[in-house]
Amino acid sequence: MFGIKQMTQSRSWTTKRDAKAERLAGIAGITSGKVIPTDRITETMEALIKPGDRVVLEGNNQKQASFLSSALNEVDTTKVHDLHMIMSSISRPEHLDLFDKGIANKVDFAYAGPQSLRIAQMLEDGKLTMGEIHTYLELYSRLFVDLIPSVALVAAEKADHEGNLYTGANTEETPTLVEAAAFKDGIVIAQVNDLEDELPRVDIPGSWIDFVVVADQPLVLEPLFTRDPRHITELQILMAMMTIRGVYERHDVQSLNHGIGYNTGAIELLLPTYGEQLGLKGKICRHWALNPHPTLIPAIESGWVESIHCFGGEVGMEKYITARPDVFFTGKDGSLRSNRTLSQLAGQYAVDLFVGSTLQMDREGNSSTVTSGRLAGFGGAPNMGHDPRGRRHSTPAWLNMMTSDDPLARGKKLVVQVVETFQSGNSPVFVESLDAIDVGKEAELATTPVMIYGEDVTHVVTEEGIAYLYKATSMEERREAIAAVAGVTPIGMEHDTKRTDKLRRKGLIALPEDLGIRRTEAKRSLLAARSVEELVEWSDGLYEPPAKFRSW
Repeated sequence: MFGIKQMTQSRSWTTKRDAKAERLAGIAGITSGKVIPTDRITETMEALIKPGDRVVLEGNNQKQASFLSSALNEVDTTKVHDLHMIMSSISRPEHLDLFDKGIANKVDFAYAGPQSLRIAQMLEDGKLTMGEIHTYLELYSRLFVDLIPSVALVAAEKADHEGNLYTGANTEETPTLVEAAAFKDGIVIAQVNDLEDELPRVDIPGSWIDFVVVADQPLVLEPLFTRDPRHITELQILMAMMTIRGVYERHDVQSLNHGIGYNTGAIELLLPTYGEQLGLKGKICRHWALNPHPTLIPAIESGWVESIHCFGGEVGMEKYITARPDVFFTGKDGSLRSNRTLSQLAGQYAVDLFVGSTLQMDREGNSSTVTSGRLAGFGGAPNMGHDPRGRRHSTPAWLNMMTSDDPLARGKKLVVQVVETFQSGNSPVFVESLDAIDVGKEAELATTPVMIYGEDVTHVVTEEGIAYLYKATSMEERREAIAAVAGVTPIGMEHDTKRTDKLRRKGLIALPEDLGIRRTEAKRSLLAARSVEELVEWSDGLYEPPAKFRSW
């Protein structure tokens, strides 16, 4: 007994805290309180960051800690090297430059859209080691378990001298990243656009922040969720009409999340026109977990949308959001309060339906955006594009997915894949085998990087029709339903058209005419706005699109 007590008394329980204090002591002559001089940020990083550290770098799919990522690229590699980078989104060239220079050697991430080709090549060349490709929530969760960061580099709009942060419209994932480091004796550095005496509101308390630094340029914001209606095609309009009629109306969808794309942009722009013709206002699409898509403006203005909780903001939508507090979650200062973690959770558990798209789908409905030579990652699609078994609250749409009278039967979330049968470049979306299988082997991943598993997909919508997969009673029926709407892809060409009528009678597929839709009705004239300029008009001039979207 004495030996056990003696052992306990001799052990230190503050090793992490002591190590942090030692690091902070090394920069005593650089900082002024919590403020790092702008021109000494790289020097500060060299003193605070140690070889092999786990470093979280905020670079989500919109807001970028661009000043800090550039500064990290300038460190002396004899002092800082072999970092384990944790990034929800690998979005900028300097994110991967870290690996070319040897500053970092391992990465865990969720999305790499803009850098998907380069990261695939670097992986093949042995320039980096892959941890895992995550969903957003999965990556955030691991920050509190087995990927606890030594350092967090984040971005905010403003700070005061006490380190309190105002994140403004793009709170995004910042609070989650900060909390994981701050409460486990990690070091948190926040770049800000401005240092002020008084903030509009405090989004993250200064007690969580070690240092702030005023960036030499404003943080980079990408208008990732803006889609110019001019590029929406009649084929996409047809699929949008089928989705509204054959999915939203049929299943009484009240709450939903839309993926990013022209397919979903078309749906949003048809609600005030085609949806109005069907008498659906107030009956469907009332509550959203969604970034503030400009293509939603006509639906908001015409009274379709009751509430939107956002993952992040969107460049140019700030004044519009401030003027519509009944719809958006805003603070007293009028700016959006977004939160990627909470909105991902809302998209996972609270909504009736997720609509997304993909680059490849196999005959069972498994899909992925990881294709040959392209490691795009997943983002949040798998979080929202699956049936969460922990859900217990019921809605009409959820209950509508029940196919059994068993007293223990449960509902199901609607997971809808809206895809054209061929991608640009005439590559078929429907394939015998996903490229992701070979990519996973080449990257030495333990499992194939599937984005959404077929067992979770309830509906597939193509220009040919809708496959109601949740009704399939066997894998064979599921395959037949997918093949029936796969067009002239190799999968579709294998389908025996004599089976089509039988599938229609059983309700496993619906063609446009089964839904009362004439293909000739799918015209651009149905869109509530046919250009960004018309979106501005709908907003009464409040929407201020970035210059690259202005054509007038």
